[in-house]
Amino acid sequence: MAGVQASAVLRAGRWLLPLTIPACCVVWMLLVFSPPTPELDAGHRQSFHVSVGKTVAAMDRRGTPPVPEREDVVHASPPPPDSLARTETPPLSPPPAPENEETIDTSLPPPERRPGARPSQPLPPERERILDASSQPPPVRQSRTEIPASPPPPEPSHQRLARAQKKPAAVGDRCAGRYIYVQDLPSRFNADLLRDCRSLSEWTDMCRHVANAGMGPRLTRTGGVLPPTGWYDTNQFTLEVIFHNRMRQYGCLTTDASRAAAVYVPYYAGLDVGRHLWGFSNDVRDTLAEDLVGWLRSSPAWAAHGGRDHFLVGGRIAWDFRREDGGEWGSRLLFLPGARNMTALVLESGPWHVGDVGVPYPTYFHPSRAAEVASWQRTLRRARRPWLFAFVGARRPGEGGGGTLRDSVIDQCAWSRRCGLLQCGRGRRRDCYAPGNVMRHLKSAAFCLQPPGDSYTRRSAFDAMLAGCVPVFFHPGSAYTQYRWHLPADHTRYSVFVPGDSVRNGTVRVEDVLRRFGREEVAAMREQVIRMIPGIVYRDPRAPSVEFRDAFDVAIDGLIKRVSRIKRGLPPRQDDDDQRRWDGYFDMR
Repeated sequence: MAGVQASAVLRAGRWLLPLTIPACCVVWMLLVFSPPTPELDAGHRQSFHVSVGKTVAAMDRRGTPPVPEREDVVHASPPPPDSLARTETPPLSPPPAPENEETIDTSLPPPERRPGARPSQPLPPERERILDASSQPPPVRQSRTEIPASPPPPEPSHQRLARAQKKPAAVGDRCAGRYIYVQDLPSRFNADLLRDCRSLSEWTDMCRHVANAGMGPRLTRTGGVLPPTGWYDTNQFTLEVIFHNRMRQYGCLTTDASRAAAVYVPYYAGLDVGRHLWGFSNDVRDTLAEDLVGWLRSSPAWAAHGGRDHFLVGGRIAWDFRREDGGEWGSRLLFLPGARNMTALVLESGPWHVGDVGVPYPTYFHPSRAAEVASWQRTLRRARRPWLFAFVGARRPGEGGGGTLRDSVIDQCAWSRRCGLLQCGRGRRRDCYAPGNVMRHLKSAAFCLQPPGDSYTRRSAFDAMLAGCVPVFFHPGSAYTQYRWHLPADHTRYSVFVPGDSVRNGTVRVEDVLRRFGREEVAAMREQVIRMIPGIVYRDPRAPSVEFRDAFDVAIDGLIKRVSRIKRGLPPRQDDDDQRRWDGYFDMR
């Protein structure tokens, strides 16, 4: 019987034992997940909120920046390397630097790279960090813990303007010391001359050349030599018109002469005297010039400094305004009482007169945008130059029937297979007056010969530099003593000087001199010439301000400094020993 009971117990245990473990699990789960009492539930929730609050506060103190919007990321610089792995698409790389930053040294960088530039609306610090981010991560993360969690709101624009207006005028006035007052001359001194343009020249139709603000007709058919925009058939004697129209765009004009650093006199002196050079008496040549001086001396602006702060532009060489007693050429404008006090900006200054300053001849190129200059500079760097040197021009009659320096230069060019000669005259004058043909010729040579002609200077020197051709001068008066504001003081950087008397007497061959320069030396001089182009051309007077300084801007800067010295009782220009070394050359031509 006992055996039977033991057997039944074993059988029952064998069935119940597997159920014991699940039952224990059920009991354990009921104990663990049973609902807490109200007191325990309240204490648990309170501790949870406290811990979350501490976490949020800690994050705020660390100043974690908010996630930027998509448009911010598009315009931002590349993010740090560790963030690239978290993006599904690679970020946009920054745009390459514009090519004109390398070629136009005076151009401004793009807006997003411009030092000190601000966005149109103030941005909070977090967004500014995104826009200005570099590829490097922040150097010290702990420093962010001191940044307030909520930055102060940006200052309204009207408050910033009001605060700026409270500053002294000298700080906020960008034109301080640069104001120019323009004399309001009667129309007979400028506009009437343009209206009567057919009388300006007996041989040239000046009406077409004074069009387009003095730039002349636009060049459209050049056989692909010149770009389709920015190029005009400009006459070398229209600088007065171009300068006057550029002055109308000057950003620091004033109607108060007492605030002006200089006073501009818009008298077209060159156009005036040019119409009377042949077949008129000296009295006729001087009529309008004498009228001008009388008008100026009666004006209030003249009385302040006796005209010493006044300046005018003469679109011819100084000799055309400085007729000696008994002479039959030009006017006596620069010899008239009172006019001697003024500064004259002329195409060629006199070597013994400090009252006039040389400025560049107008060329065919009048860019309206910096991109046009940069594009032309790139074209010049790629240009093929099969000739070692070249010359464009005509012979000049010598005194007593003898040969001139220009004759010697033309002969040497004609005898050399490495020289390209575009000789004017003898039925070929149209070639010399076709801008496309002239620029094609100059752009095909490494060096361009610039011997004196009717005077020391030539417009061709600036056409050559505009073509990226290194000029070769034979007299210092052709450039070195003339255009001190516009050309580098070290003339060896951009030109070659060959004494003219050595060429004239046959002791020096120009080709032998030029062949001594190595390829790298020539390339360096050419690059310097190409970089000088923005400062020797006059931009389109009708265009708004652009990002480079042209010949007008350079002239105004030099003029303001000159007038400032005069007002302080100093000589108009500082003594320059380097310039004095050329004095001996002016005893001969």
